[in-house]
Amino acid sequence: MTSLRTKLSGKGHAIASFAAAGIAMVVLSLGLSASAGPWPFGRSDAAKNVIAATRGDISDASLKRMMATMDPAMAAFAARHDPAAKPQPWGLTPGWASLDMRYRPSLEFQAVDAMAAQKLNASIPAVTGMLRPVQPFVLPTAAPEYDRALRCLTQAVYYEAALEPTNGQEAVAQVVLNRVRDPNYPNSVCGVVYEGAERVTGCQFSFTCDGSLARAPVGWAWKRSQDVAKAALAGHVAAQVGTATHYHADYVLPYWSPSLGKITQIGAHIFYRWRGAAGETAAFTDRYAGREPFINEAVFARPRVAMGKAALTLANATTVVSAETGETRVIATLGGRRLGTKDEIAAINARLAAFEQAQGLARPAAPPPPGVTPMAVQEVGRPAAPVRRGAEPAETADPAPPAN
Repeated sequence: MTSLRTKLSGKGHAIASFAAAGIAMVVLSLGLSASAGPWPFGRSDAAKNVIAATRGDISDASLKRMMATMDPAMAAFAARHDPAAKPQPWGLTPGWASLDMRYRPSLEFQAVDAMAAQKLNASIPAVTGMLRPVQPFVLPTAAPEYDRALRCLTQAVYYEAALEPTNGQEAVAQVVLNRVRDPNYPNSVCGVVYEGAERVTGCQFSFTCDGSLARAPVGWAWKRSQDVAKAALAGHVAAQVGTATHYHADYVLPYWSPSLGKITQIGAHIFYRWRGAAGETAAFTDRYAGREPFINEAVFARPRVAMGKAALTLANATTVVSAETGETRVIATLGGRRLGTKDEIAAINARLAAFEQAQGLARPAAPPPPGVTPMAVQEVGRPAAPVRRGAEPAETADPAPPAN
């Protein structure tokens, strides 16, 4: 209202200018005329009726009196046509006003780098009361499909979360098993894990279509992931995520995240469930199919980045370039993520040291307290190699897991 009064009460403003204001549109459309007879549609006549309705008073007090006579719909209409205000979508979530369901929505917050995405994700709180209990999933080891189900679930845990803490790996396994019971997804473990993998785009788990399967898993990490998968198939429940059916790494902002309810973050992964009844415990009614699809891993080990005229080949490289778009994908060596080389790690450490020195953050390493023995840093979850008396610890080759 103040913006209207400011725009319309200045010296030299003609009545015609006032007729273009938002309040004039409201009076014109809703029939707020003080004169008798039919409502005239000419611009000059409309201005006269506005003058009659306001009695020439366009102060805040006068506009408030007019607003008091409007119901909420009329007031919203007036605010929408205020020329000093930016029009807003009617009752729609900001960013989704022009959403066309024929295409993937392009939201402004997607165009951010990894660090900005982490900050934005951290600023979005978990939705209070979203956590729901989930029933245990039990597949007997004697079941004929157990080995296939175990392998597919182990692959999901390994390639998605090999370097995550144990509860983070358990949460990933829980998401897979939740989808098995969710009517929106296949009702088998391998069906869920490899859903969409036969297409160029649309794979639900990226490792099934980005070439990660071409590399043999690291033995100790595979064993750790397999233990988590075995526990999940034996009825262990990741209570921290409950009925979660989605997750993503905290350094990305997927377009679908605003439509789901954020439950929690474990390690680098943020977990979500369906909003409303679809995310309640009672909604997970699908029965396990009792059979697992056969997975030809040789086919899914070939990266399918984009449709191209030339065939893509792996050729033991660490990167694959799309023949159509020129997009480069890094092929993972552990848990779906490429391990840095010694030179890359040294360069990163050098940049960090230079930054700390420039910011005055560098501090000399303090000597250990008395009685404390310094130890070398060990990789997360990796068991220590046994040390034999009189011999240096030997690094053994990591065995590949058995094929189907």
